[in-house]
Amino acid sequence: MRLLVLGGTSFVGHGIVEAALGSDIDVTLFGRGRTGADLFPQLVRLRGDRDSDDYDSIRAGSWDAVVDVSGYVPRHVDQAMQALDDRVGRYLFISSHAVYETAGLDCGATEDAARRRPLRDTEKIDANTYGPLKVACEDAVWRRYGTRATIVRPGKVAGPRDPSGAFTYWVRRAARGGRVAVPADPRQPVQVIDVRDLAHLVVHLLQDDRSGAFQAVGPSVPITLGGLIEVCAGVAGAEVEVVRVAADGLPPLFPLVRPHWATQQRSAARALKAGMTATPLEVTATDVLAWDRRRGEPALGTGFSCAEERARLTGR
Repeated sequence: MRLLVLGGTSFVGHGIVEAALGSDIDVTLFGRGRTGADLFPQLVRLRGDRDSDDYDSIRAGSWDAVVDVSGYVPRHVDQAMQALDDRVGRYLFISSHAVYETAGLDCGATEDAARRRPLRDTEKIDANTYGPLKVACEDAVWRRYGTRATIVRPGKVAGPRDPSGAFTYWVRRAARGGRVAVPADPRQPVQVIDVRDLAHLVVHLLQDDRSGAFQAVGPSVPITLGGLIEVCAGVAGAEVEVVRVAADGLPPLFPLVRPHWATQQRSAARALKAGMTATPLEVTATDVLAWDRRRGEPALGTGFSCAEERARLTGR
């Protein structure tokens, strides 16, 4: 199989490329060349820039499939498809579970749950526009490729190289032990997907030439936020006391805290049937802890600072 990856050197893209190479897939990368320039030196790199509409390098050649990791606004997807035309077999788009409506969502929701209204008249990406923009991207892929389209909707992705810091925050905090401030009900369910499981799902879908939409959610065993913190502490050999604190004044999207619990209880049945692996949460936490320590535990820019957590725990 000849595979073109649009954006394959950052977190999710990196995982997909590694999984594809492990399955003897011939991978070509497309991107600006600014991130991970030292990665995958054996691969062909086609230079281009989606922000400046530069797709000249992919206007020739053909591939059995393309994986679009870096399409965030409809213009990105529309122009990539126009440049590739019919010189690709399958177009697999990495979307998000942010495409779904939250109102009225039931536990165990499948890929058929109601999506949000598509948004095409802005390219400003924030908490309110991200999901609707991804809906518009999905719709564009469906229209252009039909049964040759595949949509993967990951939940929160975790693993080494994660730039968001959401899962890493709890791994790092739990490893310090002691009283851990949680600005939510610790019984809140949490769904995180190991980046390697997401990558293996993508490869399976391509190899099996599967169309349709797939929710990539995990872990293998349902868990709560409090339980996740306990697991992270356990792999670090630490002891923690999970303490619920006031949630007032929190920034949006505090790490893994979600007000709508059903968004963290989606069904993974279709993805698992299609070949998605299920890495134990202990393995993900162990690998993230080791990676974070190797890189020197830089500032995450998310969650509580030590002073903020102390104030929440002491009330002053």
